[in-house]
Amino acid sequence: MRLGVMILPEKSWRDGAEQWLTVEKLGFDSAWVYDHMWWRTLKDSAWYSAVPVLSAAAALTQRIRLGVMVASPNFRHPVVLAKDTITLDDISGGRFILGIGAGSPGAGDATVLDRTPLSTRDRVRRFHEFVELTDRLLREPITTYTGDFYTADEARMIPGCVQRPRVPLAVAASGPKGLALAARYGDAWVTLGPTDWSRDYRPDECLAVVAAQAAQLRRACDAAGRDFDALDRIFITTGWAGDPLTSTDACLEIAERYAGAGISHLVIHWPRESGVYAGDPDRLHQVATDALPQIRQL
Repeated sequence: MRLGVMILPEKSWRDGAEQWLTVEKLGFDSAWVYDHMWWRTLKDSAWYSAVPVLSAAAALTQRIRLGVMVASPNFRHPVVLAKDTITLDDISGGRFILGIGAGSPGAGDATVLDRTPLSTRDRVRRFHEFVELTDRLLREPITTYTGDFYTADEARMIPGCVQRPRVPLAVAASGPKGLALAARYGDAWVTLGPTDWSRDYRPDECLAVVAAQAAQLRRACDAAGRDFDALDRIFITTGWAGDPLTSTDACLEIAERYAGAGISHLVIHWPRESGVYAGDPDRLHQVATDALPQIRQL
């Protein structure tokens, strides 16, 4: 199992740069940033744009894999996203991972560009086009495409990705149609577990949801002729899973449980000073020293 760290883009780069360097120096496998205009309970707090932050992080670091979690149709067009992706892949020297998702309607910024909410059916259809077109754009130098939600007229993506045949796609999905899309197009799958944010979940309930999703993904991979084990299976920890920074043992225990549920890549949050994901930054150092070597054996 790999272990990554989610860094919320709430600090100016003068203060935030050290976070990205620290995650790399401590030996973590990946570092991620949420792609939102603002986010949930932090909507009135400082929040910076994901792509410039990742560009700076890519220029600053040397080894660690970097990713956006996740770009969505709520405010990304595939043509612009693909051009940003190719650029990030170049700056990072082939270390970028593109996380993509349908776009959470409950994150707070889903209707910032269009106040008309889409039906569930149309959100699924839009996401299918979003993934299909993004995949084509990253593979081909020139793309023309006409769909119900997106068009591209001779969109040029030259020189293309450093990574071949394209940058890895990490597809966030929870339902059968989304998981089928991940099985068809994804190099990785992303989940936060439960999707109903109107209620709380116990750790055992969260684990059961992820295990059921992973099992459905396996079936979708079989149907698509894909090797389930070839997909990186990423779980972003939330409070429902328990706090991995309570102690080194807590982090190791969570990793063991989710490895058993089919997860191959665990992502924990950089501990914030207060509020959501609050914690002691020293625990991150302890996890890297005491738990990371054992987690890599899972």
